[in-house]
Amino acid sequence: MAALLFLSLLSSLFFQFCSCESPWQIMTTGSYMTPEDHDRIFLLSPDSTFSCGFHRVGTNAFNFAIWYTTVKTVVWTANPYSTVNGYSSPVNLYGSRISLNKDGNLVLTDTNGSTVWESKTSSGKHTIVSLLDTGNLVINDSGNKIVWQSFDSPTDTLLPWQNLKKDTRLVSGYHYLYFDNDNVLRLLYDGPEITSIYWPSPDYDALANGRNRYNSTRVAFLDDMGNFVSSDGLNIVASDSGPGIKRRITIDKDGNFRMYSFDASTGSWVVTGQAVIQMCYVHGLCGKNGLCDYSGGLKCRCPPEHVMVDPTDWNKGCKPTFTISSKQPHEDFTFVKQPHADFYGFDLGSNKSISFEACWNICLSSSSCISFTYKGGDGWCYTKNILYNGQVYPYFPGDNYMKVPKSFNSSASSISKQENLTCRPNGSEIMLGSANMYGIKKDNIKWIYFYVFAAILGALELLVIVTGWCLFFGKSNMPKSMEDGYKMITNQFRRFTYRELREATGKFKEEIGRGGAGIVYRGVLEDKRIVAVKKLTNVSQGEEEFWAEVTLIGRINHINLVRMMGFCSEGKNRLLVYEYVENESLDKYLFGDRTTESLLGWSQRYKIALGTARGLAYLHHECLEWIVHCDVKPENILLTRDFDAKIADFGLAKLAKRDSASFNFTHMRGTMGYMAPEWALNLPINAKVDVYSYGVVLLEIVTGTRVSSGVIVDETQVDFPDFIQEAKQILASESIADLVDAKLKGHFDPEQAIAMVRIALSCLGDRSKRPTMDKILQALMSFDDEDDHPAYSY
Repeated sequence: MAALLFLSLLSSLFFQFCSCESPWQIMTTGSYMTPEDHDRIFLLSPDSTFSCGFHRVGTNAFNFAIWYTTVKTVVWTANPYSTVNGYSSPVNLYGSRISLNKDGNLVLTDTNGSTVWESKTSSGKHTIVSLLDTGNLVINDSGNKIVWQSFDSPTDTLLPWQNLKKDTRLVSGYHYLYFDNDNVLRLLYDGPEITSIYWPSPDYDALANGRNRYNSTRVAFLDDMGNFVSSDGLNIVASDSGPGIKRRITIDKDGNFRMYSFDASTGSWVVTGQAVIQMCYVHGLCGKNGLCDYSGGLKCRCPPEHVMVDPTDWNKGCKPTFTISSKQPHEDFTFVKQPHADFYGFDLGSNKSISFEACWNICLSSSSCISFTYKGGDGWCYTKNILYNGQVYPYFPGDNYMKVPKSFNSSASSISKQENLTCRPNGSEIMLGSANMYGIKKDNIKWIYFYVFAAILGALELLVIVTGWCLFFGKSNMPKSMEDGYKMITNQFRRFTYRELREATGKFKEEIGRGGAGIVYRGVLEDKRIVAVKKLTNVSQGEEEFWAEVTLIGRINHINLVRMMGFCSEGKNRLLVYEYVENESLDKYLFGDRTTESLLGWSQRYKIALGTARGLAYLHHECLEWIVHCDVKPENILLTRDFDAKIADFGLAKLAKRDSASFNFTHMRGTMGYMAPEWALNLPINAKVDVYSYGVVLLEIVTGTRVSSGVIVDETQVDFPDFIQEAKQILASESIADLVDAKLKGHFDPEQAIAMVRIALSCLGDRSKRPTMDKILQALMSFDDEDDHPAYSY
């Protein structure tokens, strides 16, 4: 111990008074460093791979950083967004410093004495700072315990064996690499105006992207063999995989994260792996209104009648050379076409199976619409009021049209709606711009005539085919099921025949559930997929109404909702085909005769409560339509193999548009005990009926008892209203253990239990005071991490 104290004192004296240029391997309490000589290495790792000191980023601006010694590639920065000055005046030279104070806190101060960064440690006077061979800057207390390390707060780079965890992220400008709430590693653009995820592709769910959402450890790291692995199943292998090579993972300024390997022969870094292969998929790359163009090699460009905001920085995008005012007549505007272009996301609206002319008029008549993308075939129309993530791909099956005043070079840039005719719904036209608009040389104009001639021939041929098709089916009685079959072409779910489902279920032999809407059977399709087939009863809808409802349900896709795979409608038979969920319903685990091994633990219960809230919040706030379930109960909460909640049974759901405050039913729907009072009072029904039902379910998850039908307390039957009053008293007395399921034998999180009961009671009050499902989800998520439980209140 005496030797350690002597070493600490000696090192401190050297750091404060020694003028030699040799680097040191430790820094002790009371010592400090300044950017007096920014080329000097203050700390050096034992094997000399990494160095630490002041790194110059401007004439008189410095960061305290760690870098690879040989190439001075910075891998960590204490103050990336707030540099310090080297000196403040000729009198007070080199006033900035990094110092280890007497409390063991590593502090970076500027020339005026203000604190720019600190480690926020208090480990005593025998603290030591050292740089390890891994590139990790650590602070050790007198017991040699690490109390702080740079590996826990990465900036834009991960070094081998450095973990990226759920509470850390890599940052470069407006781009982030982080773990989302669904446990998936993602890249995010968080700009001044918009926020959007761009990797993995937001067009697909986690499974389609090869990711696993069920591993909640949320950790990713690069090993010393060149494998970057993540808990969600991501694995990027370096093209030069093997030991003995310096590597790093860095999120670059262009928004892509890459794996770099050091080539000792050239003394430079080489890209050996990356996340985004096609750079135009990176959001924010070309800025607002800018287009990332692949057609002639990767480049950014501005659309017609736009110029760069800053000629030196594409990230700032483009700005229009005109203004669009709501007071200007619609006739003052036209559109210019950008072939195979689109601005991804942030659509003002979308319409399917409409003509090009209708899409044109929708955007023209709206002062908010500044552009639209039209995709032929299905007739998709996407109107835009903000233009980000612009992309041009030769094979994109659509075109973008920019709204511009007719006064802007109308002879060259605008589009005539009668210039060319092709076969589309309702006789709409695709407009072609002039050669000047596309930058086509006059020598190539003769090729345009050839292409136009070929297009006309193709259009005429298609017109003949369509006419013959219409004549044939117009003169014959096409079966209704055939018409529906053609409707199904553009949908992602399938229409089954009654015979198929009868064989799949073994003549409806194995019943797995039943309710007011019908009976559910287990089935196996020809491709060996296991499904749940619901045979609906008392279906009064006509064919078109049933079709509309099924189409809506088929579009719903969320991890906490049972996915619909198809349907059958033949004669009086109405059947729905769903994914099969392995672990039965929640009521079997809460109220059934279960063994100790199959008892739901507290963490599983909280996970189920959280998942159910996510599903309902999606239905109420995020769906294409505003959807009220109307029958939330444990029987309709199915559990996967990993005990994730999936809400089932939309047979009782009534659909209404978002702008509707409420809607009326012809009769009561739901299950007694879970139904909100407004059902009996004949009041207008809205999403708050689901909130009430969720509150009942939440209490049953906590208590493990069917409280909706009353409970037994001291061998006395207590009805539900009395139980609610008793629960309030228990909550006030903070004796939460009296409410929690006794089968858990005290193994539960008290703060989570209190939060769940408080939320449940708030759901069961007057409907004007009930919280919305998104607020409930937010409150539950704040208690999801055991180490961070903030106060809860409504």
